[in-house]
Amino acid sequence: MSLPSSRSATMPAPGRHRSTVPHPVLAVAIACAVLCAQARAQVQTHDLGTVVVTATRTAQPAFDIPASIDALDADVLNASQLQVNLSESLARVPGIVAQNRQNYAQDLQISSRGFGARSTFGVRGLRLFVDGIPATMPDGQGQTSHIDLTSAERIEVLRGPFSSLYGNSSGGVVNVFTQDGGPDTVAELSAAFGSDHAHRVGVQLSGQQGAAQYLISANHFQTDGYRDHSAAERTTFNGKFSLATSEDTRWTLVLNSVDMPEAQDPLGLTRADWQADPRQVASVATLYNTRKSVNQSQAGLILNQRLGRDDRLQWTSYYGERETVQYQSIPPTSQQAASSPGGVIDLSRNYWGQDLRWTHSGTLLARPLEFTAGLSDDILNEHRLGFQSFTGPAADPDALGVEGTLRRNELNRVSSFDQYLQANWAFASDWNALLGLRHSKVGFVSSDRYLNNGNDSGSTTYEASTPVAGLMYKLSPDLHLYASFGRGFETPTFNELAYRPGGGGLNFGLSPATSRQWELGAKTRWDGWAGPWLANIAYYEARTNHEIAVLTNSGGRSTFQNVGRTLRQGLDASLTGPLGHDLWWYAALATLDARYRDSFLTCTAAPCTTPSVEVAAGKRIPGIPDLTFYTELQWRPQASGFEGAVEFRQVGKVSVDDRNTDAAPAYGVVNLRVSWTQKAGGWTLREFARLDNVADRHYAGSVIVNEGNSRFFEPAPGRTWLLGLNAGYTF
Repeated sequence: MSLPSSRSATMPAPGRHRSTVPHPVLAVAIACAVLCAQARAQVQTHDLGTVVVTATRTAQPAFDIPASIDALDADVLNASQLQVNLSESLARVPGIVAQNRQNYAQDLQISSRGFGARSTFGVRGLRLFVDGIPATMPDGQGQTSHIDLTSAERIEVLRGPFSSLYGNSSGGVVNVFTQDGGPDTVAELSAAFGSDHAHRVGVQLSGQQGAAQYLISANHFQTDGYRDHSAAERTTFNGKFSLATSEDTRWTLVLNSVDMPEAQDPLGLTRADWQADPRQVASVATLYNTRKSVNQSQAGLILNQRLGRDDRLQWTSYYGERETVQYQSIPPTSQQAASSPGGVIDLSRNYWGQDLRWTHSGTLLARPLEFTAGLSDDILNEHRLGFQSFTGPAADPDALGVEGTLRRNELNRVSSFDQYLQANWAFASDWNALLGLRHSKVGFVSSDRYLNNGNDSGSTTYEASTPVAGLMYKLSPDLHLYASFGRGFETPTFNELAYRPGGGGLNFGLSPATSRQWELGAKTRWDGWAGPWLANIAYYEARTNHEIAVLTNSGGRSTFQNVGRTLRQGLDASLTGPLGHDLWWYAALATLDARYRDSFLTCTAAPCTTPSVEVAAGKRIPGIPDLTFYTELQWRPQASGFEGAVEFRQVGKVSVDDRNTDAAPAYGVVNLRVSWTQKAGGWTLREFARLDNVADRHYAGSVIVNEGNSRFFEPAPGRTWLLGLNAGYTF
């Protein structure tokens, strides 16, 4: 079982506020780790196995990297899950908050140490990759709908300063890797059925023919949704094909697609509506039939070339297309203004890019050195159309939730060009340093083709250099201490630039947010009486300038502004190991306090075109829980094929807006899962069942930050069940 490393945040100190993060906690934790190291000298050390990760672009043991890195392997990803959403597994990684919004029209809500928490659509603030191909566009906006978890071999999660090695909007990095085919030929059929008529059916074929490996996976998912007007349907395909043309050369082709013909959007609920009936839908959602459709296809080609004994070259190239149409709940009268883009968004996007990387393994002053240099180029072209979401006169429309008159037509382009250097140097027997530098240039261009309300064309360019440095000291073979520091930056996304106060066109007045992060950590392992244990702990701080937050709410649109300084402080920790009698325990804890350090003006209830309400310094940044905790107790009797586990997840309260006028209460839920695997001849059968939220708790699983109509709350389901079957045959 792979373990996540831990990190958590506590309380920042804006102005006169003092941080409530107990700095002595880190000292105590490290002292405990030292005692563990001393105790280890009295027992024989067992082989824990080595988790090798590539999150820092070179394959090396996670235990030896001065950064917070976790790897979730296939056993974790397949642990009696529906295998549709990243939130199913990422919840066990400390410092990562992954919420299933129960709304497939808005995607998941994922944040890393508080970065990305304010996103109301898609994933922003952290970088997503699938087999080395970006799932995050050059502007920092990412999507997870095309990720196929049934064929995933592992997920690597990088948090903290070294995330800056990936450029714009890299408050954290999530890498998903597809399995390689072979050596056997395996055909597999999988099915899962659960509450609210949710079901997934998938087929998979993998194998190897000589130097060629292949894996093909297709899945269809459908649900009626927990809430009214929240049904969704999604079909995904993922293919990975590798060919070794020589001992030094390997080509890999990755193909994937997703088709989501119509995902209904139930919108959020006010506190009163949520408490009265969490299954209900906002009335305007049914009135306007709010919904979204997505169709995406992409291909990537990867070349791994060994140039000699000490040099390697990797070239990655990709191309994709994505079509999105979304119907919103904007009143017709609000769409009459000349600057209004209407209530229907129609986006056509094509994107492509490449990354060229050279790695050299050698020595410096007779000590091992690994050096990486690379270039990355990414481009997104977008054709953005806006239509009225009604026909007939606005005062008495003939129909609502339909495509009406054209109100916006523009061609947008965002491009990024990055250069990066990275070096890992073991400059002494017990010390190693990891250094990196990345320079990023991101350009936005908009060409207005709808000139009825004036020409809103424009362009802007953002540029930054982001250095990172980490130092690790190996106090003993089983106790490593480290410190790291880095700078990062986060440009506005096209969705945040899309509207400017009081007019149409892009809001080029926004500046990128810049951050400085540091962390101190310890990684330790020891032999318990029943086997090996592993623990990670990290304390961190991130200071951000020009944080991006809401400026105005009007006509169903939000505009954004830079609001000054923020501070995030936290502590992450994880612990895992065997308890004996075939029992395994895993726990991950994170605390995070994120606050505004400067006051600013904002809008409250919509419509609001001029911000007039003060957000005082010291207020919590919304969307970020102050605590997350995950633990599971797993029972795996040897050679029985049976596995059972009890899971517990706790999430602290979450502020819903910048002024902290309300919050989603803290909650804790208990889940149960069991599975049984049998093998006979070439067949492998696995049945599983899970029961989530055993106590039938009613809680808000996520919030819509700064929602202009106070519909902040997105209810989570009560008690739900899931049954599944996997049948595989090895030829």
